[in-house]
Amino acid sequence: MKQTMTKYWRSLDELNNPAEFKQNEIKLELDAKRAVIKKASGSSRRDFLKVFGFSVATAAVVASCKRPVDKAIPYLVKPEEVTPGMANYYASSYFEANEYCSVLVKVRDGRPIKIEGNDLSPVSQKGTSARVQASVLDLYDDARFKTPLKRGEATNWEEVDGYIIKKLEQLNNDNKKVVLLTSSIISPTTKKVIARFQEKYANVEWVKYDAVSASGILEANQQSFGTALIPDYRFERAKVIASFGADFLGTWLSSTEYTKGYAAGRKVLDKGDEMSRHYQFESGMTLTGSNADVRVPIKPSEEKTILTALYYQLLQAKGFMTIAGPGSPVDVEELAEDLLANEGESLVISGSNDVNIQLIVNAINNLLGNYGSTILFDRPLYTHQAIDADFEKVISGLKNKEIAGVLCWGVNPVYNHPNGEEIKALISGAELSVSFSDRKDETTAACHWVCPAPHYLEAWNDAEPKKGVFSLSQPTISKLFDSRQVQETLLKWSGEEQPNYYEILKANWEENFTGLQSKYSNSRLFWNDALQKGVFQTEITAETPSYSENGLENALQLGDQQSQGWEIVFYQNVALKDGNSANNPWLQELPDPIAKISWDNFAAVPVKWAEENGVQNESVITINGIEMPVFVQPGQAPETISVALGYGREVAGKVGDGVGKNMYALTSIQNNAKQLWLSGADVQTTEKTFELALSQTHHSMEGRPIVRETNFDKWQLDPASGNEIRKEHLEHHVSLYPEQEFKGHHWAMAVDLGSCVGCGNCSISCQAENNVQVIGKEQVRNRRIMHWIRVDRYFSNDAENPDVYHQPVMCQHCDNAPCENVCPVSATPHSEEGLNQMAYNRCVGTKYCVNNCPYKVRRFNWFQYVQNPEFDYASNSDLGRMVLNPDVTVRSRGVVEKCSFCVQRIQEKKAEAKVDGRMLKDGEVQPACVQSCPADALVFGDLNDENSKINKLFKNERNYHLLEELHTLPSVGYLTKVRNKKS
Repeated sequence: MKQTMTKYWRSLDELNNPAEFKQNEIKLELDAKRAVIKKASGSSRRDFLKVFGFSVATAAVVASCKRPVDKAIPYLVKPEEVTPGMANYYASSYFEANEYCSVLVKVRDGRPIKIEGNDLSPVSQKGTSARVQASVLDLYDDARFKTPLKRGEATNWEEVDGYIIKKLEQLNNDNKKVVLLTSSIISPTTKKVIARFQEKYANVEWVKYDAVSASGILEANQQSFGTALIPDYRFERAKVIASFGADFLGTWLSSTEYTKGYAAGRKVLDKGDEMSRHYQFESGMTLTGSNADVRVPIKPSEEKTILTALYYQLLQAKGFMTIAGPGSPVDVEELAEDLLANEGESLVISGSNDVNIQLIVNAINNLLGNYGSTILFDRPLYTHQAIDADFEKVISGLKNKEIAGVLCWGVNPVYNHPNGEEIKALISGAELSVSFSDRKDETTAACHWVCPAPHYLEAWNDAEPKKGVFSLSQPTISKLFDSRQVQETLLKWSGEEQPNYYEILKANWEENFTGLQSKYSNSRLFWNDALQKGVFQTEITAETPSYSENGLENALQLGDQQSQGWEIVFYQNVALKDGNSANNPWLQELPDPIAKISWDNFAAVPVKWAEENGVQNESVITINGIEMPVFVQPGQAPETISVALGYGREVAGKVGDGVGKNMYALTSIQNNAKQLWLSGADVQTTEKTFELALSQTHHSMEGRPIVRETNFDKWQLDPASGNEIRKEHLEHHVSLYPEQEFKGHHWAMAVDLGSCVGCGNCSISCQAENNVQVIGKEQVRNRRIMHWIRVDRYFSNDAENPDVYHQPVMCQHCDNAPCENVCPVSATPHSEEGLNQMAYNRCVGTKYCVNNCPYKVRRFNWFQYVQNPEFDYASNSDLGRMVLNPDVTVRSRGVVEKCSFCVQRIQEKKAEAKVDGRMLKDGEVQPACVQSCPADALVFGDLNDENSKINKLFKNERNYHLLEELHTLPSVGYLTKVRNKKS
């Protein structure tokens, strides 16, 4: 039976005018090629034709493939633990911008070069995010401080300590308050150090401030349960998930952990598997919303009304009230039915910072019996501890001179608070202002003294991200600069002559944790084991606290809920999040998972409004006077605009300065809490335009069923549902190629489209592992983004509220590879293990393989990106190049590159197995993308192993290959996307 083809599209232009869109794409491609030839040599059209395929010799000359000189210095005295050419792995902990992950750090010859997830962690469970992967590059950031600073000038620690100790003692004697202003601290040992510091200086108050806090949840739970905590949300246990503006797969609270649980509750491979149903109510299209089964666009001002109506419907259905509740702007009857049918197995959450909204959410979950089932209190989350009102008191105290000094650690309120300019003046005017930042930022620029802390990969620390779950951090490299751990600085200022945080940390663990597990005979064995594993978990016995309706009656009062014109929603994107890592070029170049735009934030506007007002992509509008480029976003709620936070940094470094606009200035403080949306905004169109680096339109489905989908109820009846066309393709396979025979291994990868959430972690993980170069906004616009694995995003159905599909695409490693037989210099051979290889020293840059690849997965080095001042990013300084993986060639100009299935990892594991005298185990070889995927959407293995997981997935009836009709026989299989919509 011939499969009916759903129309999929990547942009509104492709949807509305496909023929014109295709012609524009061809024109853009030719313009980009002409531009590079002109830039390289001022060439004519005749030279252009020569380079693009009419003369191999000319291509080789223009490519100028001269390798840079590499220098190596041998060890004079080799460290015992270092074996040249062999990697060491150290367990550590990542905690930045309220995001936690237990990690393993790969170190080569004393250099950390790659981050992996720790599979022993019960929190992150081997998964990572793009931000975690990119954190290794932050270690080698030129914007880091090299020494302590006094009024912007380099100084030494002796002068710093001498002055500040004297000043602290003076302020303490004068009874003038000093505030230690930090982000959320999850280190139990650090908390003890801070307590010692406060014992020494009774005038010091510790205040926590988070750029994007969970203040509303904390305060609501204080009223509902008597304790300000964030409970343990168990998405894998929920059969129905209802999220109101919470991007829990992207940036909300503990996204890596939640992605793992969410994917586990929706993985359908065998008959009898169950699948959760996900409802998402939101204004802008988020990563989480793009994965929902039912997505409802709403205004932020409507969220409370909708939740109130849902609560009253549930009350009425359960017989607790007889009169109808208030009306809702959207129909929630279907959701109410689903929730009632799954009492105790549902989950309702909200990303709002409004305590009243969170109180209603608590009431709904209590009514449904979710506490103790899908929402637990035995291991609350500690990554978000700040209460917004506390920092507002600090501002007031600085204004009225009650606070004379401020010590800033891990915070940047001058940049990310709506009153940033005022805070800048207050900090600058204080009697004592100190920053512990390790790199430039706006708040540090206002401080008198800078006492730089080391990067987390240079430091000792511990963490308790959830109650009773501990992990350790350890240095993986000697400190690159003259920095000092903040804990040692505080101890020094407390009177300790030679503070050693490592000894304090070790003593704290040995004294307080050794006896918690009987298998350790002494504290030394316990410490060594904990340090090696990186994680430690204690037993917890906790009861669910009793629920109280404190504050609920007031929370349910709707008041005046009338919309006041435009509503602007501010969100954190999956790359930059709160903007702390704005100087990281890997993150700047990672395309937004929905808009596919990098190197800028933008105003996502509704489709209908754009059509009515003649606004299109790259038009410029003003929002309360701030100019923003436009992206016409399918799925954007009417009368709303979404803009990402984290951009518009002024003091970040050479990469992050001046990229995008700072939208924190338009956030506001409502009821002492930061509100991330604005009502009644003044939005005006202009005649201006602004170029955006949009990458999704680089490739097209050309009307072919590249994305395949089905619904859960159909899959239950027929496991091949949505994949019927595959049978037709297999029946008509005809080939002139001889059949390939793989006598040893036959490597392959499977991608479960039902599990992939589109987070982009795989792209950054691959970039870190394989030395993929950053090329900058101009070259991304010229269609030359270098990522070896891209995550394509497709829309279908209604442009006002479309379905969204994410599809990772890498080299397909075809057995009948079209690229191989067109290369004039045999630079694309096929290995005996099924890998399509690239011989860089043979490639002369004809690009025949690029033109002949139907999957468009091959990348061409147009320029020398390394050691080239025109591409002044990570690889253009001795410091930045320390992140490069020595197992992977740094490609020179004029060669083609692409995914290799991380062949270096394959060879490494084969060598280990050979030395051990054993066969490779299934799953032992893991490319970078597979190892770090938080959703377990990628599986790699040997097709010749009948019992391997990859073999079973390839035999699954959901499995298909891209462009099967071409009979290229790819070694990458895709499992049909399954949603769980109500029939």
